[in-house]
Amino acid sequence: MFSSIIITTYNRPDALSMVLRALNKQKNKKFEVIVADDGSNKNTQLTISALENKLDFRIKHVWHEDNGFRAAEIRNKAVLKSTGDYLIFLDGDCIPLPNFVVNHIQLSEKGWFIRGNRVLLSKKFSRVALNTNIKIYKWPKHYWIKQRLLNNIKRIIPLVDLPNSNLRKIRKKQWVGVKTCNLGIWKRDFVEINGFDENYQGWGREDSDLAVRLINNNINRKEGTYSTGVLHLWHKANSRENFEKNDSQLGEAIKNESTWAEIGYSRHLQQNNIN
Repeated sequence: MFSSIIITTYNRPDALSMVLRALNKQKNKKFEVIVADDGSNKNTQLTISALENKLDFRIKHVWHEDNGFRAAEIRNKAVLKSTGDYLIFLDGDCIPLPNFVVNHIQLSEKGWFIRGNRVLLSKKFSRVALNTNIKIYKWPKHYWIKQRLLNNIKRIIPLVDLPNSNLRKIRKKQWVGVKTCNLGIWKRDFVEINGFDENYQGWGREDSDLAVRLINNNINRKEGTYSTGVLHLWHKANSRENFEKNDSQLGEAIKNESTWAEIGYSRHLQQNNIN
C-alpha cells in the first residue's frame, strides 16, 4: 500500500528538517511526503530544497499566504496533491521513530481511522536536540529511560510497542484526544466527509471536528497508541484567541451529527477543475 504523509508546518525549518530526516530512516519507504505550509517564510522552502535530493521519497511543498492560523485549509490543499490511498497526518515538529509508517500501515483497516500519540520533549532537551542535530529518532528504546529520569521527556510508556488487538477498538465512538499531529485515515473516507472544515480558523478544534464527522459517517476510531508514538519537540503555545468560537462550532457539529464540512476539500477540487 502506498501512503501520503501530510506534514503541517509554519516557520520551523529546523524541526521540519529533523522530521524529514527521520522519515528517511523509516523501515517502510512506500510513501510520499506533502509539506502543508501554512504561510512560512522562504527559509522553509530553502530547507526542503536542500534536503529533497538526499531523500528516498518524493516530496511536494504546498504553500499559501500567511493569513493567520489556517491549518484546516492548508491540509486540504496538501491532500489535493496526494496520490496515496492512505493519509498519515503529522505535525512538522513531531519526530517519527523508524517503525512509525510500518505500524500505521499494519494497524490500518477499512472502516477505521488510527489515532496516534506523542511523547512531549522538554524545552531544554528540544533545543539541544535541534542545535546539535542529534539523531534522536534512531535511539533505541532503552535510551529513553535515562531521558525520563532526567525529566527530558514527560512520559516513556507511549514509546512501548504493543501488538494489534481488538482492545484498540474499545473507544471507537470517542473523538476526544484525536489530534492531527499523528493520525491515519483512508483517503476515500477523508473525501467522503469533505476533509477539514475551513470555517475553523485560529488554533483548535479542527482536528476534533474531523474526528466527529468521521465517526458520524460510520468510520470509527482505532487506537494507534503504544505503536505509533512520535517525539514532540517543545514549542510555545499557540494563541487561543479563536478557541471559544471554534469550540462552539464543534458543539454544533456534535449536536447536528454532522458528516460534511461546509467549506472543505471539495472547493479545491472545483478551483482546480478536478472531477
